Amino acid sequence: MLAGMNAISAATSTVSGLGGAADSVATAGVPSAAAPFSDLLTDAVGQVNALEEQAHTAVEGLMTGSGVDVHQAMIATQKANMAFELALSVRNKAVQAYQSVMGMQF
Repeated sequence: MLAGMNAISAATSTVSGLGGAADSVATAGVPSAAAPFSDLLTDAVGQVNALEEQAHTAVEGLMTGSGVDVHQAMIATQKANMAFELALSVRNKAVQAYQSVMGMQF
């Protein structure tokens, strides 16, 4: 379980644009202020949405010819894709953990 959390922390620190609370957890090991988990998830989803909007704007600028380079549009779309895949993986792990806990017998 600890190895999985380290992998998630490493992935969070490598995805640019998903900084903030996730980076402070990944670099320090323990968050400096006790933030509720729901706030961390809400912030992460908001950042993923912001990256998606940036990618949409870059692609739209590329299609209309308003000075956006092809490389900029591709980088923006890949950032948004990686951020979404990371958020999806975190969600899947959380659902899997919930199902494990619910399957336990006391």
